[in-house]
Amino acid sequence: MSYRGREEPEEEEEELPQQITELAQASTPSSLRGIRACKRCGILKTMEQFVNEGCENCPFLDMADNPERCGACTTAFFEGQAAIMDPRESWAAKWIRVDTYLPGVYAISVTGQFDREMEEELEARGIRWRCR
Repeated sequence: MSYRGREEPEEEEEELPQQITELAQASTPSSLRGIRACKRCGILKTMEQFVNEGCENCPFLDMADNPERCGACTTAFFEGQAAIMDPRESWAAKWIRVDTYLPGVYAISVTGQFDREMEEELEARGIRWRCR
C-alpha cells in the first residue's frame, strides 16, 4: 500500500544486469594499512583478504587459505591506485591494462616478479601469465 492510500501492484523481482552484479561484488581493500598488490593483475587488497578470498582475477594462483602462496604472489611494492568500476568501458582500465578484469581497486604499476619455481609451475599447468 502506498502512502496515498491506494494499493500498488506487487512488482516482480527483476534480474539485475550482469554489470551491476559484478559491481556489487567489487573487491576493495578493507584497510589502508598493509595493502598488497597481486603480481599478475595488480588488484589491491590486504594480506588477510588475499588469504581469505584469494584473487578473483587469478584463481589459478591458489592463494585462498594459503598465506605462503599469498606472500609469493603479492607485493607491497606498487605505485598509485585506481578504483575501476566498469572495466570494459573505462579508459583508465584500458590504460593500466585491467579492462578484462573484475571491478575493484588496482595498482597503477607493480614492482616484482614471481619466483622461478612459481613460473615453472604455471608453465607446467599451461597457464599464460605476465607480471604487471
